[in-house]
Amino acid sequence: MGQGGDSVRPADFAVSDHPGVQRQLGRIAVGFGTGALGLGAMRRLLQRLDNPHHRMPPAFHVAGTNGKGSTCAFLRAMLEAAGQKVHVYTSPHLVRLNERIRIAGALVEDAVLAELLEEVLDAGEDLDLSFFEAMTAAAFLAFARCPADAAIVEVGLGGRLDATNLLRAPAATGIAQLALDHQFFLGDDLCAIAAEKAGIAKAGVQLVTLDYADEVGAVMGRAARSAGAIWRPEGKSWSCRAAEGRLDYRDKYGPLALPLPALAGDHQADNAGLAVAMLRHQTRVAVAEDALRAGIAAAHWPARLQRLGAGPLIARFGRPSGEVWLDGGHNPAAGRAVAAHFTALGLAPGTLTLIIGMLANKDAEGFLAALAPLSRHMHMVPVEGHDGHMPDHLAQVAERLGITSTVHASLDRAATAVAAERGPLLIAGSLHLAGLILRLNDEAPP
Repeated sequence: MGQGGDSVRPADFAVSDHPGVQRQLGRIAVGFGTGALGLGAMRRLLQRLDNPHHRMPPAFHVAGTNGKGSTCAFLRAMLEAAGQKVHVYTSPHLVRLNERIRIAGALVEDAVLAELLEEVLDAGEDLDLSFFEAMTAAAFLAFARCPADAAIVEVGLGGRLDATNLLRAPAATGIAQLALDHQFFLGDDLCAIAAEKAGIAKAGVQLVTLDYADEVGAVMGRAARSAGAIWRPEGKSWSCRAAEGRLDYRDKYGPLALPLPALAGDHQADNAGLAVAMLRHQTRVAVAEDALRAGIAAAHWPARLQRLGAGPLIARFGRPSGEVWLDGGHNPAAGRAVAAHFTALGLAPGTLTLIIGMLANKDAEGFLAALAPLSRHMHMVPVEGHDGHMPDHLAQVAERLGITSTVHASLDRAATAVAAERGPLLIAGSLHLAGLILRLNDEAPP
């Protein structure tokens, strides 16, 4: 599980237009590497690099099935609104590999990334490193060497055995929504998944979580006590609810009236609240209330219920930009969140057109079932360059759910087909597909 959030061959996603970066990526073995078995290789690698993770600025470590990336986006926006310089490590990337590492506010430059990867791979030449391990070590090196006030580190997969989990003493740890995903690695029930996510708990460090079902919360509580962490669950230590056009946040430090998130979807209130609670329950980085407000209103996180702007692909779809939505969600909980968003917008049942592409290890039926009541028609496409559900299989799933669909050999053919239709369009099912959409529409993340 040291592999983190990427569970396909490096060749599927680890590519760069920069020859120096690509040269280093070509050195990474196909497959998981020894990191899939634990943290031993990652620990040895970091020791050889003089333990850069011990020399980083105060870190905020975030796990979760859904919402951890959005929580990181809120944390970054709030910290930067407070005038802090912030390092950020997230995954996966959408358009460019460099999106994974942000150094003091700016995406890592190609030449710097090439040098970091070369140093990491030279040090770990005999360790059979995974792609995620190499990228994590490169990020830790960069963060240790460049001054900043804080670092935000997103867990790749799980938590307990994730390559990021060698952080020794974070300022705070946080766990976002839990749902069934990556069951092969994390287990087949939420309690098993919770145990893996709670593995990021550290002695003496605040563990801030959302409110979970009683049995899941019990797992969190036991994990926190076992690690010596200070558990701060929603509902007991803090609360955050959308009401009357604002967020009503409360904890022992007092109530806050906060703006609604700029990110679309009612579920973003949970992620924003989690970010606020993480900042409020730590003392190593100062963030004033006005920065919390500004950050919630300013946070941006592409491919999460994103309305696409004008661009070449939008023109192909034959729709105004406001009618085309993009979301990288790919599990049943994500499908329910997306469906709730469109229902809240007042979209009538049977009026949403969808383009769907999903990786083969995802629960297609669970995801599509949530969207079925809103669906007018689905267009099934492959996820180019990845091991995905075949479009005809997705069509069979749709048929079982009572949804009409059309199978396409490529996204290009689907674009031509949807241009003849009218009404709102959603493209969903995979962050890899979302990245392709952004590239084709000339909307690279900043």
